[in-house]
Amino acid sequence: MTQPPVTYVIAGSEATGGAGVQADLRTLQEYGVYGAATLTCLVSFDPEDGWNHRFVPVDVQTIRDQAQATLADWTPASVKIGMLGTVETIRTVRDILSAAKLPNIVCDPVLICKGQEPGAALDIDTALRAEVLPLADLITPNYFETCTLAGVASIDSLEALGDAAKRIADESGTAVLAKGGLSIPGDDAVDVLWDGAELVRYSRPKVAGASVSGAGDSLATAVAAGLASGASLREAIESAKQFVTDGIRRRISAKTPFDVVWQSAR
Repeated sequence: MTQPPVTYVIAGSEATGGAGVQADLRTLQEYGVYGAATLTCLVSFDPEDGWNHRFVPVDVQTIRDQAQATLADWTPASVKIGMLGTVETIRTVRDILSAAKLPNIVCDPVLICKGQEPGAALDIDTALRAEVLPLADLITPNYFETCTLAGVASIDSLEALGDAAKRIADESGTAVLAKGGLSIPGDDAVDVLWDGAELVRYSRPKVAGASVSGAGDSLATAVAAGLASGASLREAIESAKQFVTDGIRRRISAKTPFDVVWQSAR
């Protein structure tokens, strides 16, 4: 039998299935990649409080136990890091990655979710910068995360988005895919990759009226899947951009105030 490549996901669970590990594993399945996952936190929307998040971290010893089992069983060809959620979890994941020395680490740097204490945002930001981002091969911040990590109040052009990507890369020492999404003016949703040598733009027409959950998770995981399958970084990003665009076009409507990316759209 042909063995599929393995991607190791370290991320949170989102109970409705639209984001988090649930979206990650669906994405990997679509790419023909086997997914193994370590849960870092449990997130559930609260329908009685405007669909805000309820956030529960997983005990760090349980995180270590999950990682031990996965890494004893598999040799991952790539890693996707999603929501970590606490400083203690960030340091635990740092230790796991430092010891395992895994290839093709893609980090979607989720800083904080609704439901966490606002005061935790700065501590999580600082810990991510110091402990996890330098271990990654690619960082995929969204508009808000790009502004935060680059230390700017706003980004209003593709040139500014590229400059922010360079600034984050200079600090972290890794490639950066800064996602403009719907936040940069223009007809296209444009993401900008700075790989240390060249700025590369990835553009698709914006999908009108599309407020969705799971796009960032799916994009980062699709890149990790591409890398696990032997694609170059630029090839993996190009494929992931189209994958997520298709998923947004074929999005699923739910009772939440936002729709959900459908990974089986392609």
